[in-house]
Parts: sequence; C-alpha cells; structure tokens
Amino acid sequence: MSHTLLVNPRAGGATISVAAAARAALEEAGCAVHVALSEEPAATRSAVDEACCRGDVLVAVGGDGTVSSAAGLVAERGGVLGLVPSGRGNDFARMLGIPATARGAVDVLLTGQVEQVDLLAATLPGSGPRIVVGSVYSGVDAHAAELAEAMRWLPAFLQYPVAGVRSLASYTPVEVEVVVDGVAHCFGAATVVVANSAFYGSGMQVAPDASVTDGLLDVVVVSASSRRSLISAMPTIYSGRHVLRDDVAVLRGRVVEVRGTPRVSMGADGEPLGLLPARDDVPARIEVLPSALRMITPA
Repeated sequence: MSHTLLVNPRAGGATISVAAAARAALEEAGCAVHVALSEEPAATRSAVDEACCRGDVLVAVGGDGTVSSAAGLVAERGGVLGLVPSGRGNDFARMLGIPATARGAVDVLLTGQVEQVDLLAATLPGSGPRIVVGSVYSGVDAHAAELAEAMRWLPAFLQYPVAGVRSLASYTPVEVEVVVDGVAHCFGAATVVVANSAFYGSGMQVAPDASVTDGLLDVVVVSASSRRSLISAMPTIYSGRHVLRDDVAVLRGRVVEVRGTPRVSMGADGEPLGLLPARDDVPARIEVLPSALRMITPA
C-alpha cells in the first residue's frame, strides 16, 4: 500500500521528527511513501489531489487542525484518511483511539480498518462551509484557543489548561440562541460547543456521549456563572462529569444554528473560525455530514 504523509510543520510538538519516524516505519513494512509539506490551503489541496489520484492513503501528520484541513478534501475525492498525531491537542486521534506515538499510529495504518466517520460543516454568514472533524465552539473556549496559540513557549501539555484558566478569569457572558433541528433554546452562556467528537482542548471530555458514527451532533451549553464557580468546575470537564451539573445543558440533533450578543470568538478544531453572529443576524449553521469520510481506525 502507498501512503502520502501530509506534514504541517506548524502543528506544534515534534512534527518533523514524528513524520520521519512514521515514514521509516512504513518503509520498513514495505510501503511506498510520499511526503508533502503543507502550511497553507493550496498546498494541502494539491497534496490531497495527487495522493488520491495515485490511490494513496492520505496520512495527516499534525494536530486536529491538520486533520480538519484535509478531511473534507479527502472525503470529496472518495479517498481514505489516516492519522499520525503530533500536534498540541490531538483530540480527534484520542477519540478514535489512535496511539500518540509514531510507531503506534503506523501500526493502526497497517492493521486497522477503514471506517465511515461523520464530519461537520460549519457556515458563518458571508462565507462558505468549513469542514470540521471534532467540534465548533464559541465563548471562553474559543478565546482560550486564541490564548493557547500565543503560548507556544510553554510545554504543549500546559498550553490549553493555562489558557483555559486565563480565559475563564476574563470571560464575557453571552445571551445566546441555540436552535437544534428547528427548536429554539435561549441561554446566558459562558460557552456553547457543537461536537462530533467527545474531546477538545487537549483531552477535555466536553461531550462524553458524542460519537463520530451516530449521525448526530452533541450540543453542550455551559451557563454563565461566577468566575470562581467556572474555574472550580474546570477539572470535571476532563472526566465528562460536568454534564451532571445543573448549569450545563446537553442537546442533540442534526442541524444547529447559533447566534448571540455580544459577538464573541468562534473556533473549530483549535483554529479560529470567526465571530459569533449577533442575535439579529443570520446565525452560524453547523450540520452533521453522516458517514462522510473513510478513515483508518484501530481494528
């Protein structure tokens, strides 16, 4: 089998050395390997086109943003996506059970199964749909992702937790409307997460019941509360126990529309998405794309 490694040198972690280790392990197993460096959309599209034309498995080497940037393109071309995690969060790999080491991830590429997984399509007013693998979120978590991006001087495992605390210490509550499959809900919220995957923020189990194969979105709304209360509750997100709290609502559906005031940041898979549309504006629309992507997962 032939593989193309799509390597994002900006993904954080030891991406180049991880890619080299993955290439060596694949070649040792007798696989043909191509390598494509990608730091911008045109290069990613070109690499995916070439890989799919050759019939290669396109292997994203990087974090959740790298996976997300390739997933929609691979799905469009009917290709197969593999994953070697090397970014800061690696939450989609965590969701799929793909090991964090290059050797372990390559073992999945060699012995795993091809599984149909769901994707998300997120559309903000005035822009086309953006394909997402893990989650779309707005509020303190989107601001935390922005802060984490500026904290690359910290060890990777500390960036999201430190950014999360800093974001909670200065967050702005949002009066938000969330419409799930046509039914409207209103909240005073600290954050709204529309999830395909259970994990985000480098291991936080924000949507513990989410599945990438059920054709549904899990919507988690954390109501606005005191800063002290939110910070004290933060550790429970890692275990998923936060959904038992009275100030957390969980909804489920196929199409979600979100808007609110004030206009706070939105993010997707650790990357900026834009600003949450205002209450009198066209809402952001997030919909599930069931079984959209063929992906190699552990057997």
